[in-house]
Amino acid sequence: MAAHRIAPENPEEKLVFWALSGAWGFYVLGAVYVVGPVLAMSLLWIWGWRSYIGDWDPALGRKPPVPAGVVVWAVGMLLMLVALVVAHIDYGLGMAATIKSSIGWLKGWGMFAMFPFAGACLRIRPQLIVRAGGWFSLNTLLLIPLLVFAGIAHLPSKLYNSPLQVIGGPGPEFFAVYLYIVDPSDHSLRWEFIAPWAPAAGMIGNMLFVMATHERSRFFKIVGLTASVMMCFMTRSRMAMLFLFVYPPAVWALSRLSKPWLLAVGAVVSSLGGIVAGAIMETVGNAVQAFRSARMDSTRVREALGRIAVERWREDAPIWGHGVVVRGRHFVEFMPIGSHHTWYGLLYVKGVVGVVALAIPLIWTIIEMILVAQITRIGRIGLALTLMIAFYSNGENLEILAYLMWPGLLLIGSAMRRGTTPAPIPPRLPSSTVALAA
Repeated sequence: MAAHRIAPENPEEKLVFWALSGAWGFYVLGAVYVVGPVLAMSLLWIWGWRSYIGDWDPALGRKPPVPAGVVVWAVGMLLMLVALVVAHIDYGLGMAATIKSSIGWLKGWGMFAMFPFAGACLRIRPQLIVRAGGWFSLNTLLLIPLLVFAGIAHLPSKLYNSPLQVIGGPGPEFFAVYLYIVDPSDHSLRWEFIAPWAPAAGMIGNMLFVMATHERSRFFKIVGLTASVMMCFMTRSRMAMLFLFVYPPAVWALSRLSKPWLLAVGAVVSSLGGIVAGAIMETVGNAVQAFRSARMDSTRVREALGRIAVERWREDAPIWGHGVVVRGRHFVEFMPIGSHHTWYGLLYVKGVVGVVALAIPLIWTIIEMILVAQITRIGRIGLALTLMIAFYSNGENLEILAYLMWPGLLLIGSAMRRGTTPAPIPPRLPSSTVALAA
């Protein structure tokens, strides 16, 4: 294990390492929602300071170029801000509401531009991010017995709300500290870990699973895989469990498209698939129905919120959207319209402009990561995490969960850098710490 020891070597790495490995400590303080935006702004400040004093890697000799993919994300997220401001003007929501929503944009969609930029343009090693995720997984694994005992022993579910909620956020649940929750539909136990709700914790589990599969240390690989799988199943999130099964074969195949033998096998499988297409479609249909039936109440609410969002978008504000989220009625359990689906939410709040502003960067990144995955390990991580973001866009509101996805966004930015110009490795670094660069 000594050969795989990795420690932060500069200010940006120290910030990233302790923000991720110490996430449970921040959760106890109710500060997880605060850490993401503060970290993003701190990394941008470091980049600005390095640009001012010219303190870049001697082996590189110049400021790292900004990859095209990072620029695409920056333009797309700025377009989100434009849509937000225009919608506020259209509906006469006032300057105070516009400023508040703009701050919300900075803590949400803005981080989809800032973290890939930091990952691409700062000296943050991918393996250090992966190792920090391993430490977080170790802490999670040690705490799981306590969390399970609390649920079985019927200890208080909610411990407290952090005073930090006075700074404002999407809701009090982002500053609450829970040991476990009780599902109101069937009174079963679920765990949210450091997330505001269980499916979001399942998403964290998926992200940790991707990172653990590329961990070089056998100890941290086992710890990461174990903790991530347990998180996915303890949250009882259908999307999290489905991703665990879909991710490995999908990334394996997409990262080997340059192999002629794989294309030949794909052609044969496609030909055979046409013969049994009816049976395949029936099997897939049954699987989808079983997936939807696993939690019927949740499925009903999600589908109703989606229908309402589309109807209101089409009738009221097709181009720029409504600008703000409003809560639905009792039929949808007073949930915000479009809150359970990124694309429906964008249609409602930011209209067609918002959908285009996310769709183009996401499609660009998927294509770029497929290309980079053919030649580098970090490309395969970037591909897996981009697919995860696209996958969860159909079941979660990505904007308000950006503060949990920042490690993945950093790794995607690092993959974009590797795909543009391989960064030289300073001779002082052991080769084991930069294994992901190859």
